Amino acid sequence: MPRLSEVIAALDALWPPERAEGWDAVGTVCGDPDQEVTRVLFAVDPVREIVEEAVKLGADLLVTHHPLYLRGTTTVAASTFKGRVVHTLIKNDIALHVAHTNADTADPGVSDALAGALDLRVVRPLVPDPADPTGRRGLGRVCELDHPLTVRELAARAAERLPATAQGIRIAGDPEALVRTVAVSGGSGDSLFDDVRAAGVDAFLTADLRHHPAAEFMAAVARATEGTHAGTHTPLALLDAAHWATEWPWCELAAAQLDEISDREGWDLRVHVSKTVTDPWTAHAASSHPSPATALPTSASRTPSSSDPLGAPN
Repeated sequence: MPRLSEVIAALDALWPPERAEGWDAVGTVCGDPDQEVTRVLFAVDPVREIVEEAVKLGADLLVTHHPLYLRGTTTVAASTFKGRVVHTLIKNDIALHVAHTNADTADPGVSDALAGALDLRVVRPLVPDPADPTGRRGLGRVCELDHPLTVRELAARAAERLPATAQGIRIAGDPEALVRTVAVSGGSGDSLFDDVRAAGVDAFLTADLRHHPAAEFMAAVARATEGTHAGTHTPLALLDAAHWATEWPWCELAAAQLDEISDREGWDLRVHVSKTVTDPWTAHAASSHPSPATALPTSASRTPSSSDPLGAPN
């Protein structure tokens, strides 16, 4: 059986920690380098439910995408939520290793796994890593479809292929517009809007899209294409999935990569992927209330003026 230090060295070769963003917290959180590893569990979040699953499984190593302590801490007291996680891991001789932004930009990485889950053909990174001479590493991926789909059909494919969550898939743009090229980015993606516009794709699928950045993005795209589409809807659509769902496919990819290394090295590791849903949202209630334009009388259905306090942004 390999020692933890040997398995970590293999994981660091897949996702070198020096390629993580400066603000990130990747690498080994706890674990004895000399302990033997026989069973590994991959998951998105290092939360209580996942740690309990690792204990029941008899895992020696838990590998997660999200860090446990992203902003640092001054205590690992068991009276805190994260401290309890650390105590449970150490008491059960389970190591914790994190691959976050270094796995996002890897080749293959988080967005490759997302593209694979959606049956998309990866063309190039959305934001190439300038340190990569091959041009294959970087944030996000620009992809092609084997045949065009409408935005609605692409959203339906995402809803079918990604793990089910309460949110599902939200759409901004014309649901009937045709999509031939699509950018994808696992996790929060509205910081990549400028790169998406520059890529010239028909749609962008990511997660955690906020109201104001999404609204401003769609307005900017509409202005840029005004007069070129004969009054049709904005040609670039946004598809917003749950954060956890867009990153979970990486767990399967990462587990397969470690399986391959184990076979090559003769380690005989047992590698597992957690299917526990750790998305924080547990239910969704669709609104049945009519929109203000149809619900309010004509005298009240108006656009607030610039001096109207009701029109203040939130």
